[in-house]
Amino acid sequence: MALMSPQSTMVAAGRDPWSVSEFEQRLRGIGETRYHDKHPFHQRMHAGELSRTELRCWTLNRFCYQRALPVKDALIVSKLPSREDRRAWLRRIVDHDGAVEGVGGLERWVQLGAAMGLPEQVLWSGQGVVPAVRFAVSSYVGFCRDRPWLEAVGASLTELFAPDLLSARVKVIETQYPWVDPAGLAYFRHRLTEQPRDIAHVLDLVLTHANTAEGQNAVLAALEFKCDVLWALLDGIAAAPGDPDPDSA
Repeated sequence: MALMSPQSTMVAAGRDPWSVSEFEQRLRGIGETRYHDKHPFHQRMHAGELSRTELRCWTLNRFCYQRALPVKDALIVSKLPSREDRRAWLRRIVDHDGAVEGVGGLERWVQLGAAMGLPEQVLWSGQGVVPAVRFAVSSYVGFCRDRPWLEAVGASLTELFAPDLLSARVKVIETQYPWVDPAGLAYFRHRLTEQPRDIAHVLDLVLTHANTAEGQNAVLAALEFKCDVLWALLDGIAAAPGDPDPDSA
């Protein structure tokens, strides 16, 4: 399965670097055209059109991606050039893995699964994760492992486009999918308080260090790649067969 490759927003190398404001505008422009909120599956989710099977399938397959986030963040930490930035990025790992057992973003995602009738062991086992999702997640982790730190950090800029989507998702699930226990939505509510800090840090890193035309182009390409990863995830989920755990209620 190939990741999407729409027309690039970059221009030829050899130009003068854009100003900080113009570069940021181009970064945000990628989200306006390529972020996964425009995927048909996502639009059906927010229109309240998914079946129980489809929403549960999304929850299970998306957990494959969630589990990879602290792994890719550990890879990025190992490359960051300053101890101040390494300290700041380490908070992302703690946010997902938790400082102690039983807390953190992954545990809150397990609670989301429970709210939909997905047993914890099903989530952690990966049973029912479709190959396309595994491939997309593996591609993202490999990108953060193999590419320079600025590009790996740049791929995280999809966070710029997430806060409005997260807040809308809470309202959508509460109103359109009343069979989901509202207690399971803690992951999304918690991310709304964590993301502003993360967004400020990643944007500052990119705008400060991508100060050449080549660097700016590389960051734009990284962000486009990450949008392709998120889009490919939904392609795989939309094509997934059946219920991830047909024996659960």
